[in-house]
Amino acid sequence: MTRNAPPRWDRKMQQRLARGEAAALGELYDRFASLVHSQAHRMLDDETAADLVTREVFGYVWENPDAYDPRQGSMRSWVARLTHRQSVRRLREEHGHHDVPDEDGSGLEERVHRATVAARADYIVAAMPAPLRAALELAYIQRRDYRQTAADLGVTEDEARRRLRLGLQLLSTAHTRTLEGTSPPGYGRPL
Repeated sequence: MTRNAPPRWDRKMQQRLARGEAAALGELYDRFASLVHSQAHRMLDDETAADLVTREVFGYVWENPDAYDPRQGSMRSWVARLTHRQSVRRLREEHGHHDVPDEDGSGLEERVHRATVAARADYIVAAMPAPLRAALELAYIQRRDYRQTAADLGVTEDEARRRLRLGLQLLSTAHTRTLEGTSPPGYGRPL
């Protein structure tokens, strides 16, 4: 398999969706609905709007399975990009296309940027390997130091530090990629 080839599941899923297999949509929904809904909710801070974005994203996938380009990444990342674009579209519709400051002084584009960073961080945490996620949760949610984290995970202190360092390095990309304007390909294309 070449480096840019999509995983087997992604290829098969795209083929099944293209054939119009309703069961494929159900399987895709079961696998990614929580990702889509949580990302949309994080960006929109509105349960009803997140439900609507979730329906729109899966409707788009069902109607346009050939829009998935495996060269741009996994099906999971494609669905996340669709969710991001649709959520940003909803934010802009809700607030108009004008960048009028809110009560806290932040404009629409600043809110979109903050929501994008937060959603990307959520996506990174959900997609990172379980050992890294477990170390971060112990250290930052349960307020354990690296020694306590090592003991809780049953690993050496050096391994706990390594996991924490790698997890934080992954998380740091949530902010830097959006600041540098290097969002994943496809963010600017219409849903």
